[in-house]
Amino acid sequence: MATVVLVGTLDTKGAEYAWLRERVRELGCDTVLVDAGIGPSEVEADVSAEEVAQAGGTSLQALRDAGDRGAAVTAMGEGAAIVLAALDRVDAVLAVGGSGGSSIAARAVRDLPIGLPKLIVSTMASGDVSPYVGAKDVTLTYSVVDIAGVNRLSRLILGNAAAAAAGMAKAHAVPEPAPDERPLVGASMFGVTTPAVDAARERLDELGYEVLVFHATGAGGRALEGLVESGLLAGVLDLTTTELADDLVGGVLSAGPDRLTAAGRRGVPQVVAPGALDMVNFGPRETVPDRFGQRLLYVHNPTVTLMRTTAEEMGELGRRMASKLAGATGPTALFVPLKGVSALDAPGMPFHDPVADVACFMALEEVADAEMLDMHINDPRFGRAMADRLHRLISEGAK
Repeated sequence: MATVVLVGTLDTKGAEYAWLRERVRELGCDTVLVDAGIGPSEVEADVSAEEVAQAGGTSLQALRDAGDRGAAVTAMGEGAAIVLAALDRVDAVLAVGGSGGSSIAARAVRDLPIGLPKLIVSTMASGDVSPYVGAKDVTLTYSVVDIAGVNRLSRLILGNAAAAAAGMAKAHAVPEPAPDERPLVGASMFGVTTPAVDAARERLDELGYEVLVFHATGAGGRALEGLVESGLLAGVLDLTTTELADDLVGGVLSAGPDRLTAAGRRGVPQVVAPGALDMVNFGPRETVPDRFGQRLLYVHNPTVTLMRTTAEEMGELGRRMASKLAGATGPTALFVPLKGVSALDAPGMPFHDPVADVACFMALEEVADAEMLDMHINDPRFGRAMADRLHRLISEGAK
């Protein structure tokens, strides 16, 4: 029978978790209730709060005596993660809570494998959810009302969550078909580099690889870096490194300073391009910071505004990319499209700026294995050339 693990602070949400446990059982699943609260509770858990605290390297008494809520949330989150990893069977995880409970749950599920259902009902789900989701497949449901008892409205929200968790758990419990044995390759893509990635993906498919494409939206770049760290990828086709521009200039889609480092650190073969470095991402036009008011802006759609990077910024991006690639411990190649780095960076398009591009390209010429190709990034030949080089790097490393 499929098992749903319920993780929560039973000292403050005991009634809600007792109701959820019964509902999940009615839906045909076993349950394991893990108490991550530090106060007393009248609801009996399968894994006690003391066990969770000890797994987190402390004790309930120590956390109570310290009186530090932030430290308690951190410790119980760490402990809950260790508890979940040690359970014999987990087919889904369900949690409900406010900011503290959501933080504990997010930490508890962070190390669980992709594909294992993770559902959090949270009062925080209508705002910035990146601290709770990170780079994992966490499903968030907004609680609408505060999670303070089971009432007419919360019963609907929590009932849907219980049904969703039970359904996903049952599907997860079904034996999976034989895995695809083709080597996995991770690729980065943006709308403005889609033709290049499509051409590369088709070529890699012909060569016997399965390609996982990550949208370069900050979270996508972090997910790609995380998958590289997991050791699951045979190679990386990092054609779209636009997140570096957001990190440098202050856009909304930064993947952080560690972007473009995991493959080099792990020695994973990688082929890289300066895809979409011509742009920095913001939200709706009115959200662009005032300091950029005189810059070249392009309203991509009502929720996305793009800003052209300057020659100075492009030069710095080229230097940063060259530095990251120079530190790689594994096979690395760089492909540079001399006729433009995105769909918007082509003759007649709003971001066409050869002077700015050259500032980047000059810095990238310092990379040991750099191929300067006299074509646009979305020329199908460019994507195929990158794919062929990656195949060669992977094959040579396998010998």
